[in-house]
Amino acid sequence: MTVREINLKYDMPPAAVALRRMENELAGARRSGQKLFKFVHGYGSTGTGGKIRGAVRRALVGRGEIAWVLPGEDFGPFSAAAREAASRWPSLRQDRDWGRENDGITVVVLR
Repeated sequence: MTVREINLKYDMPPAAVALRRMENELAGARRSGQKLFKFVHGYGSTGTGGKIRGAVRRALVGRGEIAWVLPGEDFGPFSAAAREAASRWPSLRQDRDWGRENDGITVVVLR
């Protein structure tokens, strides 16, 4: 199974719009059986982490349908959680951002 990339910031929307996009994608995934996502939210133009990034990550915390939330900065071989997820879903290692410490993405694995 490949990692589906979803660009939440392509038109620089407000965080609320980006969150609706994310929720729509997750709802569709539950219906279709898609398990692996990479949400592209950017890091923010101020260099301190953008509103979309923060909103996305907060919205993903503690959700029962999510097995792993892997922040881009931890998406690689040096993260125990990422290694564990990749042992179950080997295609995660094939993603172009694996090991790049990309703060502008968040990888999600659904149960």
